[in-house]
Amino acid sequence: WVGLVVPDFVRIPGERYSFEAVPCSIDAHEAFSSATGVNFQILFWIAVVEFCCAKKVFEWNSLEVAGDYGLTALFPKDEEGQKRMRLAELKNGRLAMLAFGGAITQAALTRQPFPWM
Repeated sequence: WVGLVVPDFVRIPGERYSFEAVPCSIDAHEAFSSATGVNFQILFWIAVVEFCCAKKVFEWNSLEVAGDYGLTALFPKDEEGQKRMRLAELKNGRLAMLAFGGAITQAALTRQPFPWM
């Protein structure tokens, strides 16, 4: 959500990225898709991150839980508390996906900068 809202207020330097060239951040993909290598760089760095984390995907018989990166300092010690925290994390992620879907739909329909009215 932040990545959708902030570009409507702050831009990187350069005439190509100015508010006059791209008045609404939802139109940025079409405006910059002709740039040589930009989309490739994005795809490349996402692929690097995915391949670094892919070890868990290929270890189907692993005892590890997907998304467990060892950050357990604030994690409950009892089994019931851990299940509750995992369920809360799933619910928060699902709610965030719904919220972003609503935000991107409103931005695409209105074609206005934030607050998309």
